[in-house]
Formats: sequence, C-alpha cells, structure tokens
Amino acid sequence: MDREKRVKSIRNWIAGADYDLDTAKHMLKTGRYLYVVFMCHLTLEKALKAHVELHEDKFPPKIHDLVRLADRAGLIIPEDLNRIVLELNQASIPTRYPEDLQQSLTVYTNDYAAKVLQETEEVLQWLKAHPRIAML
Repeated sequence: MDREKRVKSIRNWIAGADYDLDTAKHMLKTGRYLYVVFMCHLTLEKALKAHVELHEDKFPPKIHDLVRLADRAGLIIPEDLNRIVLELNQASIPTRYPEDLQQSLTVYTNDYAAKVLQETEEVLQWLKAHPRIAML
C-alpha cells in the first residue's frame, strides 16, 4: 500500500476511535453502562490498531487483545495509563458476551462506567499525541 493510502487508513482508525468514544459518552447518558465499557474497549482497540498499522506498515490483525496490539505497535504505555488498558482487556469478553446479563449490570455501574470513560479518554489522548501518530 502506498504512503497516502496507509496514512488515510491510519487516520480512519483514529476517527473510528473518536467516534466510539463519543458513542460511549452517549451510552453513559442513557444508562447503558455495559456498552460504555464495551465502547471504551473498542476505542482503544482502534487507536492501537492505528499504531500497529503505522509500526508494521500493514493492515493490523483482526484481534481484540489490547495488550497484544500495544506490543505489536512497539508501544510502552505509561503505567498509570496502562492500568485501564489491562482492565479493559479483561472486560472485553464479558461486555461482548455476558454470561449473566443481570449480574453484569451490577458490575458495570454508572460510577464504574464514568471512571472507565474518563480513563479511556486519557489513554486515547496519549495515543493520539504520540509522535508517530501526531505527525500524520
């Protein structure tokens, strides 16, 4: 893929991450807390895939593991930000496919979802400000 198409693809990943974060904000307002967490995971997944594509110079793999994506991108995420990456990585399957919806709804509360959303936004800002992405 030529550079222009690669840059367009990377920018598209970032635009998707921004869109998903905005969706998470709307889900918080409507009380859909499980989906706030799900969309936060998706936000970071897309931002990390932008980094993977830039780092590997090819379309990123179709995986959802945030830790593996960060590793493939060659990123060292600061410890204070990496905590939410690890937390969301663990929430990926339960928020996509809850075994017990009612029980999940007691775990993913308004307070928890609001905290996850705020921390996800901080990680996204860091990923977007990273010199590799910011220069595009």
